[in-house]
Amino acid sequence: MLLNSISMLTNIEIESLLKRQDELQEVMPSVTLILNDIKENGDTALLKYTMQFDKAALKDIEVSHKEIHEAVFSLDKKLLTHLKKAASNIRAFHDAQATKDWIKEFAPGIRLGQRISPLGSVGAYVPGGRASYPSTALMTVIPAKVAGVRQVIVCTPPNPDGTVNPLTLAAAHIAGADRVFRAGGVQAIAAMAYGTKTIPKVDKIVGPGNVYVTAAKMACGTAIDFPAGPSEVLIIADGSARADFIASDMIAQAEHDPNAVCVLVTPSENLAKQVMQEIEIQIKNVARAEIIKTSLENAAILTGTLDECIDFSNKFAPEHLEIMTEEDILGRIRHAGSIFVGSYAPVSAGDYASGTNHVLPTAGYARMFSGLNIDHFVTKSSVQIIEKKGLEGMNDTIIGLAEAEGLFAHANAVRIRKS
Repeated sequence: MLLNSISMLTNIEIESLLKRQDELQEVMPSVTLILNDIKENGDTALLKYTMQFDKAALKDIEVSHKEIHEAVFSLDKKLLTHLKKAASNIRAFHDAQATKDWIKEFAPGIRLGQRISPLGSVGAYVPGGRASYPSTALMTVIPAKVAGVRQVIVCTPPNPDGTVNPLTLAAAHIAGADRVFRAGGVQAIAAMAYGTKTIPKVDKIVGPGNVYVTAAKMACGTAIDFPAGPSEVLIIADGSARADFIASDMIAQAEHDPNAVCVLVTPSENLAKQVMQEIEIQIKNVARAEIIKTSLENAAILTGTLDECIDFSNKFAPEHLEIMTEEDILGRIRHAGSIFVGSYAPVSAGDYASGTNHVLPTAGYARMFSGLNIDHFVTKSSVQIIEKKGLEGMNDTIIGLAEAEGLFAHANAVRIRKS
């Protein structure tokens, strides 16, 4: 699957692309040990793992309001403006997703509807480590607040000196986070799932992370958004697409993480060759070069018909899907976390400022999960308001079905109301 060869991949290579979930099982034993330690020993274990993994000897796990406000005022004014602009777009998009309570009469005497209730508390995980992700603070906290969640906390890894990136703190503040904690990795997920003396237990955990964080979310027993591990992009392009655009988008994805996945599928062998050449040109002058080169060692370029490209994409179910084709194929896409259509719709737009959410299912989980949205932060209760005449219209059906199932008390609960 190396970029130095263009070919139809073998069935084994294709299967390895499609089975990206295997990494989660490999790390699960070590993840489980940390989860159990935090569950039993709380802050003591949390501080231990923070020292072990983040090299930080913490005095305070929670970031103070003073530190957050100092971070906001320390930022370059233009950068602060950019954060606020992105936050405004994200808020507007998620406002548009919001649904309201409704009641409708379906038959005489029968009104049915839906009641929308926000969750009580949510924990947002904002990754750190190789880079800081203030944009993720916006993406996780804002939709929760738009949905009406009462308490939203943020956990993010500290620097070795115990500080948290000021940009991340500013983004959390702008987004409306209620509390921020210096905690990263599996230990942060465990703290939010089980609660410690310092970090409150939450109803749900959202946010992306590396394979360890993703495994912890899946194993902690608390409600989560979905598995969101190492980032990935799949690009469907035909001969009309610009190779330099595609190369830049693959490199952009590769700079996230050495385990990031970048795949180009195209019916044009000429385009594939041009993209390879462009990647070689562009990576000569990029920052984070080692991470990018490591990630691109596992990149793949597949050539085939456009139909085959679409079929592969639907099986791959990418986190990010870019479409750069003359033919309109959007209606044929079944599974993707977020879709970017056209040569001027790079993943970067959705990552930061268009307003859509960049917290998305990875490793093929887009086949069964949606990207982060308002529905992840609410519960929906069905409501039935039934009058006597409404029940009378269903009496025979309810009694007949209840008795057929042998649940005679259910039938009697209706029969007694017939008098």
